[in-house]
Amino acid sequence: MLNSMLLARIESRIFQIRGRKVILDSDLALLYGVETKYLTRQVRRNMKRFPDDFMFRLTQEEFLRCQNVTSKRGGRRYLPYAFTEEGVAMLSSVLNSERAIIVNIHIMRAFVNLRRVGLTYVGLDRKIEEMERRYDKQFKFVFDSLKKILEPPPEKEKRIIGFRINDDS
Repeated sequence: MLNSMLLARIESRIFQIRGRKVILDSDLALLYGVETKYLTRQVRRNMKRFPDDFMFRLTQEEFLRCQNVTSKRGGRRYLPYAFTEEGVAMLSSVLNSERAIIVNIHIMRAFVNLRRVGLTYVGLDRKIEEMERRYDKQFKFVFDSLKKILEPPPEKEKRIIGFRINDDS
């Protein structure tokens, strides 16, 4: 029960950014029980262990899309690092503690679960297309409905926050 709750908690902190599943440095620090500045300091001291496919720094726009907490001062002073599955595995060698090892095992399981769920959706999509070819006319409505359910929701139009000045004069 506790393991499944921890896995669900970790999976909720994994984002899809630049086409890759990543977890932010602040979320990792929270899971490891250390401060974010300690985690990033250890990473900066060991930059050779973290190539671009293991870790990258978010842009301001990417950070605003996945931001979920702010600091006491009203925000972060630096843009966060995003760690891929390989980067998280490398963190266990940088953060040398018992808790880091245990948390890393759970994080790896969370990444594997998400990958497994993704493959399930791909397989389901293939089966639906195959059935659609066979029973096209009879079940067109059903297949259209299923496709709508499996499609990702359309991106909402971003509203501009603040005052707008009209230059009509």
